[in-house]
Amino acid sequence: MLRTAIVGVMALLISSSTLAYAQTAAPTDTQGASNDWKELTNVRVDLVKAALQLTPEQQKLWPAVETAIRARAEARRERIENMQKMQSDQPDFFDILRNRATNMAQRAAHLKQYADAWEPLYKTLDDKQKARLRFVTMATVHEARDWMAEEGYGE
Repeated sequence: MLRTAIVGVMALLISSSTLAYAQTAAPTDTQGASNDWKELTNVRVDLVKAALQLTPEQQKLWPAVETAIRARAEARRERIENMQKMQSDQPDFFDILRNRATNMAQRAAHLKQYADAWEPLYKTLDDKQKARLRFVTMATVHEARDWMAEEGYGE
């Protein structure tokens, strides 16, 4: 029963966020896009935390994970904006290669920080928590891709 309720709440939250984004026009200013990105990140953080149903001991490990999730999302937003800017500047081939190398190095560093933050908490999760985490991760990835497509990121 509890599992059904969690899945229902997550589906409601996911679908309501999609409807909200679908009803708003794409922001033309970077501040508006940044706020939308932060709101999407807030929803994702809240969904993951709700799905995990952390114990009091696990709650102590959550702040590092939340910080890592937010840092990774912000870094991704910056990379996407940088790629969009480069496309409009029409860089030469070697600028593109250098930018790509820089992005890869930054992604690697952020991914390591993300893994380092998650590992202590993940080791304390039981099988049910891990299953819920897999489910919500797949759902939020799907929703994030849809949102990014609607907002014109990655074009």
